Amino acid sequence: MALTNPPSIGPVASYDRFPAWISASSIVAGATSGHHVLSIVGYSRTKSALPNGKYILSRPFRVAGRTWAIYQFEFSFVDQVEEQTSSHIGNLTASRFVAGANSWGYKEFIKRDNLEQSGRLKDDCFTIRCDIIVAKGLTTEDAVFPGAPFVVVPPADWPQHLRALLLGGKGADVTFHVLGETFSAHRCVLAARSPVFDALLFGPMKEGTTTESCIQIDGMLPQVFESLLHFIYTDSLQETEGQVEAGATMMTQHLLVAADRYDMQRLKMICEDRLCRHIDVTTVATTLALADQHHCQGLKKACFEFLKSPKMLDEVMATDGFQHLAKSSPSALFELMSKLAER
Repeated sequence: MALTNPPSIGPVASYDRFPAWISASSIVAGATSGHHVLSIVGYSRTKSALPNGKYILSRPFRVAGRTWAIYQFEFSFVDQVEEQTSSHIGNLTASRFVAGANSWGYKEFIKRDNLEQSGRLKDDCFTIRCDIIVAKGLTTEDAVFPGAPFVVVPPADWPQHLRALLLGGKGADVTFHVLGETFSAHRCVLAARSPVFDALLFGPMKEGTTTESCIQIDGMLPQVFESLLHFIYTDSLQETEGQVEAGATMMTQHLLVAADRYDMQRLKMICEDRLCRHIDVTTVATTLALADQHHCQGLKKACFEFLKSPKMLDEVMATDGFQHLAKSSPSALFELMSKLAER
């Protein structure tokens, strides 16, 4: 059984889970059925003409034109189909028959004495019905998933629209100057996504920014501010295709700082989660310092777990990042030593 991957969501890599792509199929054991009704008129004379071990062929009939198949036969009196009692019905389990072979038929339907005492004989006549089920080969078919909607609503497309709004600059009413680069944006969008931007642009912190043509952003790289705006407008992180892992990790560290600066908790947690999954000897010390400074408890635990091995700790202590940890976050280093001492 093969599952098809969900389609790509485009050039913007969303951190959210993909929408639920539901499909279903069925393995079908198909069958063709039919029946033939045979009447015995003049039973007493037929019995005399056909003693035990003798037979006469009925008229031919066919269900499914195949030279071989798996057939199942069920015999019943035509007025007793619903009763299905053992004395009035014979059942042959599924068997393989080949057309033209001498294996057709069913040698024991009902004993003669039982038939004559059953009350089925009326005016020296009775009628039986032969139901035949012909099994087909197994097939796989598409199926409708139970409860699947008749109308499939596509995923929300507002991120693409807002991204186009950001890139096009239409209606932008505020600009930011970041280390020589200028970015245009929309006050209402920024305020809706960040309490800090809300206070900066509409609250007591604005200090004339409503009329100023450009707001200066210090202590942040232009590419980090660009990624911050991208997340504000699309709720997703920018593609990092082609970027080496070390560069991607450093970018995520900077973005976590920016998220904390503008009180964007969702972005901060996304960055924290990414850093937890990319801890190694060269990054664990700087990541631990970052986690301590920005109160990322989950990220701190991940770093402590990585450093629990004495051998791993020795390797990390030889890196420049460990020296940075000792100088910038002595409290984190003390906490690490305490945890190692407990073990």
